[in-house]
Amino acid sequence: MTIFAEPLAFARLPEALQARWIAHSQALLNSFRMRVGRELILRGGDAREEAERLFDAPVVAVSHGTEADPILNYGNAAALALWELSPEELIATPSRLTAEAELREAREHVLAETARKGFVSGYTGVRVSKTGRRFRIIDVTVWNVADAKGRSLGQAASFAHWEPLES
Repeated sequence: MTIFAEPLAFARLPEALQARWIAHSQALLNSFRMRVGRELILRGGDAREEAERLFDAPVVAVSHGTEADPILNYGNAAALALWELSPEELIATPSRLTAEAELREAREHVLAETARKGFVSGYTGVRVSKTGRRFRIIDVTVWNVADAKGRSLGQAASFAHWEPLES
């Protein structure tokens, strides 16, 4: 499903956010390869080129940190469009708010299973955008994200398929 006609370009992000997301993209990509055993996107070039490629990827990629109530800390252009958030709104949003209140328990179960196993794939669930638009995410892979020293940075999810739902 196409989300929008004119995607946000990585180069249009604030410079401080670009720098942060270049480093975080490396952690996302390296952790995905380590946990899942394959690449999330085509790798190559320098860290900035890979960050741009992930940001522009035709799949959704989103992550949250390690806070007690985890805050979203990355969303590529597809994620920003799907959740109808600006980059600034995204990085201020508790990740639990991406799911409706009555569906948060199922979401928490998947995150706990991911914490134990390192990654989970094949997950399907319902999410909600900032404006209340509901959609089903399909065949999601969720994985634990760590830095180069193995310190936990949170969890991430990626998926290529979603469908709108009636409100």
